[in-house]
Amino acid sequence: MAVSPVILGPSEVSALLRSEDLIPRLEEALVRFSAGSITQPLRTIIPLEKHNGFFLAMPAYSPHDDVLATKLLTFYQREPSSSHPNHMSSILLFDPACGSLQAVLDGNVITVRRTAAVSAIATKVGKIHLSSDILCILGSGQQAVGHYEVFMEMFSFKEVRVWSRTKTNTEKFARTVRGPVRVCDSVKEAVQGADVIVTVTRSMEPVLFGEWVKPGAHINAVGACRPDWREMDDELMKKAVVYVDSREAALKESGDVILSGAEIFSELGDVVNGTKPALSERTSVFKSLGKNKELFQSPVIGAQRWLQFYLPASRPLLPSSPVTHLMEVPALLFS
Repeated sequence: MAVSPVILGPSEVSALLRSEDLIPRLEEALVRFSAGSITQPLRTIIPLEKHNGFFLAMPAYSPHDDVLATKLLTFYQREPSSSHPNHMSSILLFDPACGSLQAVLDGNVITVRRTAAVSAIATKVGKIHLSSDILCILGSGQQAVGHYEVFMEMFSFKEVRVWSRTKTNTEKFARTVRGPVRVCDSVKEAVQGADVIVTVTRSMEPVLFGEWVKPGAHINAVGACRPDWREMDDELMKKAVVYVDSREAALKESGDVILSGAEIFSELGDVVNGTKPALSERTSVFKSLGKNKELFQSPVIGAQRWLQFYLPASRPLLPSSPVTHLMEVPALLFS
């Protein structure tokens, strides 16, 4: 008999998804993806030129965990004054045995938490020697806040700097987060001397230049997700050790990689599992494109907790129920 899918909104997902549970499962998923054990085609992108936006579909399947899921996302280039969010997403979990829809989860919270967690993994792996005195965040939106929260949990920074194009948004960011933040008037002021830099901007042209970056610093580049968009200049990309979540995706979708001609050193999963060295003494860039492998674990953790604590008594599930099986999902599936 068909069972109605579980539906979890932003507040429910946020309450259920904890970084301490997500990080180790994301590390496992990164390793599996680089080993070729997760099936994930390049995302399908439909331009919405009339509305200055895109629609994206990102399916993935993990045979190891027998998990089938997809992320559906809309992305728009909006004016800062717009009352609508720049992107909205939902994540759908299916029973791979029969194809039935098992759960629908708000994708925005998952995307923010997952993206920040993977950036933290890249920072931890690549810069274990760092004193991590200064964190710099370029951008002031949801991803900026998400990275701040996760990085302050995982690292001990003495100073946090933030910059964005709109000063009022930067000041709002500083009021939103817990802890002191230095609001900077320029990118140069923000990044000079920083040990770790996070770029989460909507820029289509370079805003971060190699001449400003401290030797040995680590950059998590999250924005610029199209082949003709970029956040970093050629000098930075060519002098840095470049890690990516997916080599195939970076060569087709990352303007920072494509337009600079930079060489990709390794996928992050190969560094996590020790197949490739971290080269932590050099300046490094992790180019994040948010592959679905990383999203697998996030919705599963959320669905698992909901099933454990919030499932109404009127909807008991047998141990063999497809919905109960969601608890077995791996960590990586969505960007």
